[in-house]
Amino acid sequence: MGHTYERIDGRLRAFIEAQPLFFTATAPLSGDGTVNLSPKGITGSFVVLDERTVAYLDFAGSNAETVAHLRENGRITLMWCAFQGPPNIVRVHGRGEPVFRDDPRFGELLGHFPGVDPEPHGLRAIIVVTADTVRDSCGFAVPHMSYEGDRDLHAKRFAREDDASLDAYFARKEHIATSLDGLPGLPLPLPPTPRR
Repeated sequence: MGHTYERIDGRLRAFIEAQPLFFTATAPLSGDGTVNLSPKGITGSFVVLDERTVAYLDFAGSNAETVAHLRENGRITLMWCAFQGPPNIVRVHGRGEPVFRDDPRFGELLGHFPGVDPEPHGLRAIIVVTADTVRDSCGFAVPHMSYEGDRDLHAKRFAREDDASLDAYFARKEHIATSLDGLPGLPLPLPPTPRR
C-alpha cells in the first residue's frame, strides 16, 4: 500500500504541487507539551525548492506553535490528501527551520513565491523543510470534496496592517512570542518586510 521515496520528484512533486491544501504537524520535546496540527492554503504559498527541500510562507495568525516547535527541535511532518481524483496521501517527514524577515536568505527565498503578494497576509517567516522520509499511502478513506477557491478573509484582515501595526498586533497576542507551552515563538519586534 505505502511506499517510501528518496526524493520529491515526478509524480510525487506533481501531486503535492496540485493540492490546494496541506497540513503541518509539529510538537515540542516535552512529553506533555502541545502537539500542533495546522491547515495551510493560499494559492502559490508552497513551493518545492529541490528534490529534498520544500518551503511555505508563514502568515500572520493568532499563535506561532509551528515556529516555536521548529526553533526548539526542528521536527515537522507535512501531509497532502487527494480530495479529488485518484486517492492518495503523501507525507514529508523532515527537519524544518523558520527563516525570519531579517535573515539574509529571506529575500532570495521569497523570490520563489512570485504569485503571492506577502504584504496583505502579514508574512512572518518562510518555513523551509528538508525531507528525511517521503511516503505515500492509499487514501482510500479520504472523502471526495470540491475545491471552490481560496478564501479572501485572511488578506482582507491583514491588509489593514503595516509593519508597525502588525508588530503591535503580535505583541498583544498571548501565544505569538511565546508558545502555549512557554517556548520562544516569533521573535519580536518584527523586522520590516524586505522588498523584492
